[in-house]
Amino acid sequence: MELVGNIVIGIGVFLMLFGVIGLFRFPNFYYRLLVAPKIDTVGALTVIIGIVLRHGLSFFSLRAVLLLGFMLIVNPMVTYVLAHSAYVAGYTIDPPEDMKKQE
Repeated sequence: MELVGNIVIGIGVFLMLFGVIGLFRFPNFYYRLLVAPKIDTVGALTVIIGIVLRHGLSFFSLRAVLLLGFMLIVNPMVTYVLAHSAYVAGYTIDPPEDMKKQE
């Protein structure tokens, strides 16, 4: 079971790495804010599942699952607060270059 856990942890790290690399392809703050929590959630979910598989059912695994539950609850709220505070502060974005040419 330890091997399966290590493979799942590796998949989670792989997903997070390519997610962060892909994050820089988005043109502005709001697009990146849309994608970044998904990268965190999917990556952390697979890493914590791998940790639970690796360590089996124990007190440590219970704490890891509780941490995952906390993260699944807090992550959308933090994203909302960031987006709302940027909107209230008046942060605007310019339309992408290809949309400017159409006008």
